[in-house]
Amino acid sequence: MTELASSARTAATDAPARAFADPADLGVARAAALFEHLQPDRAATILEPVLAAHPQSVAGWILMARIRLVLDQMDTALEAAVRAIELAPDDPRPLAIASRALTLLGRHDEAMSMAYRAVVVEPKNPLWHDRVAWALLAADRQLADAEQAARTAIGLDPNEAHYYFTHGMALAALGHVDQARQALATSLRLEPGNPVAKHRLEVLNGEAEPVAEKKKRGWKLFGR
Repeated sequence: MTELASSARTAATDAPARAFADPADLGVARAAALFEHLQPDRAATILEPVLAAHPQSVAGWILMARIRLVLDQMDTALEAAVRAIELAPDDPRPLAIASRALTLLGRHDEAMSMAYRAVVVEPKNPLWHDRVAWALLAADRQLADAEQAARTAIGLDPNEAHYYFTHGMALAALGHVDQARQALATSLRLEPGNPVAKHRLEVLNGEAEPVAEKKKRGWKLFGR
């Protein structure tokens, strides 16, 4: 599913041959494997004692923050992300996770700041530009900047359906309905089975009513 999960599988497979491996690494790998197999509760249970024994594990705190996000535990997700940021201030991943949690907590100024920090650290990664776009959209401000961030993400990865979806949402927020339709149609061509993009396009076409929904995907859960 992600590079982190892939490395988790490798670590778990090689565990017998790594008798002297760092136990924190092995514990994180086991938790990541459970997370990959859609068992976030079990992953958290495995990871908690690992972090208690090895509080300097950046990978462990990043994984815990991701797990807590999936479990809709935003306060603890933010706490875990902040721990990772303190340990590795130049790693963009916990910055983006913190931004996402802050958005869902309604702390929009902080969410935008964290998202921009991630972009500064790694400007060529489209994930962070996408996070900027969603932080701005959620705050309902600087919508032109949100559209620009979404367009930048597309430029960096033109084959990812989600970035066209983000761009479509930004264009719609700006009132550019025709362009928004085109962006959402492109997203659906790349990912035909996406019901959210399909519904959004139907809303723009007047074929469906908008539905209030909790945003679950302002940025991807990632391992890189």
